[in-house]
Amino acid sequence: MKRYNIIRPIMLIAVALLTKSLVTNVCMLLGMEAELASNVGFGAMMIAALVMYARFNRQRRQK
Repeated sequence: MKRYNIIRPIMLIAVALLTKSLVTNVCMLLGMEAELASNVGFGAMMIAALVMYARFNRQRRQK
């Protein structure tokens, strides 16, 4: 496990969960139903996780 960084997975999970809660709350404030807002939040969470994962891999390849 050479050069393993414990911060990366923790940061990935934290960004994904914070994105989901933020998007869900904003959607509910704008008048969306709870179930639909939760689904939109889940989609945003997946997109945020994929973007963060891609950025982490790009930074690792450049070193």
